[in-house]
Amino acid sequence: MKPKSKILIIAGSDSSGGAGIQADIKTVTALGSYAMTAITAITVQNTTGVSSVVPIQAKEIGKQILFTCKDIKPDAIKIGMLHSSEVIMSVISALKKVKISKIILDPVMVAKGGAKLINQRAIKTLKEKLIRKAYLITPNIPEAEILTKIKIRNLEDMIYAANILLKLGAKNVLVKGGHKNTKNMEDVLLSRKEIKIFKNKKIKTKNTHGTGCTLSSAIATFLSCGKSLKTSCELGVKYVNQAIGSNLNYGKGYGPINHLNSILIDKKFR
Repeated sequence: MKPKSKILIIAGSDSSGGAGIQADIKTVTALGSYAMTAITAITVQNTTGVSSVVPIQAKEIGKQILFTCKDIKPDAIKIGMLHSSEVIMSVISALKKVKISKIILDPVMVAKGGAKLINQRAIKTLKEKLIRKAYLITPNIPEAEILTKIKIRNLEDMIYAANILLKLGAKNVLVKGGHKNTKNMEDVLLSRKEIKIFKNKKIKTKNTHGTGCTLSSAIATFLSCGKSLKTSCELGVKYVNQAIGSNLNYGKGYGPINHLNSILIDKKFR
């Protein structure tokens, strides 16, 4: 099978393989596209939490982006963890030169176990400078609360938060509802023209490490193949739900999801 498109992923590494750039590469590959990377940080982590974060120099991150794109031009770009204001500015500078319109920003701020992955100054730069560069941003409820400074308790609050993010310059917003303690899941996609609510039954499991990274990479992959934003989000949510449903149960904490759920392996490779 030949890859359908090329995706550049700008994100941090997760040594446990469940989230970050590892989850991104697995997702893009499992959905039939080619993954390239610009690594922003190396984290020491497993399913129980993050032990330490080693940042990559801002200048080197920009160089990874430009040197990679100079050789293989991506059809879409997915952005994950950016740990400082300097890194965000370096990424913005590189993006201006690369000129790709399909940019998916997952504003990673808090790890699954609760560890803060980004400082206050970086949040300010992300809000003021980077959000407007993205075609779609995909915050979960805690991230949307940080960005909008409102408390999100229900679907109406999610829609209100998405509207605030549009006013900050976002073109399209997908607020993910996985953090709500309800039987059903609601994800809200909002643009200046329409609203779409994706409703799904919530799967009861603690093994959801890397769902946010996976969803944004899945959406970037579907978008890069020419699908509409609404269809890309719908298919991305479906892929993640199926990956959660596998319930791998690896590790002692928040285990990873199954990125291979979309793949049928030929018998001769088994």
